[in-house]
Amino acid sequence: MKKNILFAAVFGGLAVVLGAFAAHGLKEKLEPTSLAVFETAVKYQFYHAFALLLLVALGSYLQERFAKYAATCFIIGIVLFSGSLYLLSTSSITGFSAQWLGPITPLGGLFFISGWVCFGLAAVKNK
Repeated sequence: MKKNILFAAVFGGLAVVLGAFAAHGLKEKLEPTSLAVFETAVKYQFYHAFALLLLVALGSYLQERFAKYAATCFIIGIVLFSGSLYLLSTSSITGFSAQWLGPITPLGGLFFISGWVCFGLAAVKNK
């Protein structure tokens, strides 16, 4: 579970940095829709960084195998969902052609959903 604390800290810290960057550095450079997409990525990254911390905090109340599945799903979800949205929303200023990432975003969302299902199972399956 120590690894999950580290992931939560890294993802949480990056969310603060990226949120501040959006508010101060991207506000004038991105269209409002792209900025909103970027901010959505930050929000979901934050939510799931906190979810990782919650898994750790509730560790003794959760069935370990499903808690590990949940953590893995949250980590993959952050990378796929938020990562793809960051790239898609900034493609106009980076010049990075990110259209092929469109299908990756919902896949990240499925990992988030799977993580929450595993979180619930970890609670229910605990002795």
